[in-house]
Amino acid sequence: MTNAIGAAARVERAAALDVWLNSLMPRGVPGVALVAVGGLGRLQCAPYSDLDLVLLHDGVPGMDELAATIWYPIWDARVGLDHSVRTLPEALSVAHDDVKVALGLLDARHVAGDRELTGRLLAAATDQWRRTAVRQLPALREITAARWKAHGELAFLLEGDLKEAAGGLRDVGILRGIALAGISDTMRPAVQAAQLRLLDTRDALHAAVGRRVDRLLAQERDAVAKLLDLDDGDALLRRVAGDARTVSHALDDAFRAADRLRARRRGADNRPVRRPVARDVVEHDGELVLARTAIGARPDPSLSLRVAAAAAVAGLPIARATCEWLAAYCPPLPAPWPGAARTALVTLLGAGDGLVPTWETCDRYGLIDGWLPEWTRMRSLPQHNPVHRYTLDRHLVQAAQEATVHTREVDRPDLLLLGAFLHDVGKGLPGDHSVVGAPVAGKIATRIGLPSADVAMIEKLVRLHLLLPEVATRRDLDDPVTVAGVAEAVGDTTTLNLLHGLARADARATGPAAWSDWKARLVAGLVRRVHTALDTGELPEPPVPDPALVAGPLPAVHLDGDRVAVAAADRRGLLAAVAGCLALHRLDVLTADASTVDGTALVEFRVQPRYGTPPDLIALTVDLRRAVTGDVSVTQRLRGRAMAARAGGAAPRIVWHRGAATDAVVLELRAADATGLLYRVTSALDEAGIQVRAARISTLGGDVVDAFYLVGTFDDPELARIETAVLAAV
Repeated sequence: MTNAIGAAARVERAAALDVWLNSLMPRGVPGVALVAVGGLGRLQCAPYSDLDLVLLHDGVPGMDELAATIWYPIWDARVGLDHSVRTLPEALSVAHDDVKVALGLLDARHVAGDRELTGRLLAAATDQWRRTAVRQLPALREITAARWKAHGELAFLLEGDLKEAAGGLRDVGILRGIALAGISDTMRPAVQAAQLRLLDTRDALHAAVGRRVDRLLAQERDAVAKLLDLDDGDALLRRVAGDARTVSHALDDAFRAADRLRARRRGADNRPVRRPVARDVVEHDGELVLARTAIGARPDPSLSLRVAAAAAVAGLPIARATCEWLAAYCPPLPAPWPGAARTALVTLLGAGDGLVPTWETCDRYGLIDGWLPEWTRMRSLPQHNPVHRYTLDRHLVQAAQEATVHTREVDRPDLLLLGAFLHDVGKGLPGDHSVVGAPVAGKIATRIGLPSADVAMIEKLVRLHLLLPEVATRRDLDDPVTVAGVAEAVGDTTTLNLLHGLARADARATGPAAWSDWKARLVAGLVRRVHTALDTGELPEPPVPDPALVAGPLPAVHLDGDRVAVAAADRRGLLAAVAGCLALHRLDVLTADASTVDGTALVEFRVQPRYGTPPDLIALTVDLRRAVTGDVSVTQRLRGRAMAARAGGAAPRIVWHRGAATDAVVLELRAADATGLLYRVTSALDEAGIQVRAARISTLGGDVVDAFYLVGTFDDPELARIETAVLAAV
């Protein structure tokens, strides 16, 4: 069949399949019909679609043999087949008990055989669905929610399933079923257009891959985009995200309509509730609508924001008709905004769980573009860093929602919410997004109507929003230079507290890989030290080595939770030996510190299991003792494993930081993560005659940003020599 893309090509493929299936159907057998469901039934055949067929009969004997004459040629042609053999009562009975089957029969189409029998099935299945749909939809909703949980939201996934993910083609089938039941007008022009584009995307994906596949993987995006005449893979992702959001929003609307209808059927006294919620906003039948007094010839420009704020706080959806009216008649906001609009925006951002669904609704109807013209650039913008789970626009809204947890900890909760909402507005623009985003955020804050001092604070929050997490995970927090540098950049405790709340909100909105209890403790520890420095001017004293480690015979190994401490006779390569041993036992190093007390070397690591399973402590202790006494068999076991993991990954890069430590130069390594990387780097530094007093390990998805404190002062030729040695090891 052709690999062409588009509705006409899909109909052409369906017609070709019809001809072929007709040739497989024996002639002159009364009371038997071959019925197509699924994509073939809808005339939406992708290049490598499976076939969903029902062999329908009215009790004719010998149906197993007849079915075999049809199914086997299909299997021989290596075409995927989902098949069943049923009488009309059997088909209706299964549809009555299984809502997915009921939906499937709504797409049924006659292919071959007894057309009258197929017609009876279509009429009966449609009538049964219309009579039972309201009752069956709660079960369908549960099944759908489970599918969404398994496959995620298509709008926010870098590698989403075009069919099964929330907002995908499977959800369009539900919308068609709800429309056919007369519950809601679900298949509106925007939904139909989104469906056609998603079908085209699936066609192009099949054509690019050469087989049946529904998940749009990263390596296929550019090829699919080219087939669809789009600029690149990002343009494709943005289009898919917009279409998925359209479908998801329509389905939310449809399920709510079904809930209202079911509630009204439960009793005559269950009349629609109408109560005031906020100025110009009332609740009617579980949705927010405009009060009659709000609808006039000259609506208040802040009305749409006030409706959104009321909906988010009340946790109620905005009625579709109200959204359409606001989009059509609410005038644009003046610059600067009136106080009512500014207050409504802060209320909306601080609404907690009600923010995201309300924002998505407003975005679907174009209200956001009227508030923030910059939103068009950020809408559905992919974030390719693997730690990010959301597109840029959703990440910003999610960060504001996460910031509500910390509003009571800061002096200016309004600025925390706005800072969280605007912190990444520079993404998608050339340059460092923190730097280029600050003036963009300042321009938005000025338009919103903030005073100049607050605008400056917003710009500062955006510019410094990565300061705390980056320093906490990449620098030695016990070094006075580290704390003094952060204190100088922050300037005051009000800003420090706002940045602390913003850092936590940003990380949680990014995804599980961006935040952990360990990172939270590091950031909190840095904030405490900087607070002290800003309040009193005192900087932290260097840490004192644990005397218990050197009190007994050497080597000494102490294992306590995530802490691994080793004391041994001072010798070259001790840090590398311990790092290699930890890697061998599948422990990721978070921090490493080395010191010497009276000729005894002390190394202390903070670790976490790479795969979540704690190591065998006895075996780890034995290997550590052998490694620090010079037994090379331990590190030899690692060397083969580490070398095997070195292939691939991005080209490594080294950044030097002078003046970032009291007695050292900081080497910052940015490279692809791999087993034994820390061991290889510390070994290379040791062989170059460099003393490492501390290391801070930061993993970002498949990459690392590792900082090594190299004791001493170094001229440029020495730094070049060290850099060459480290890059060769990596």
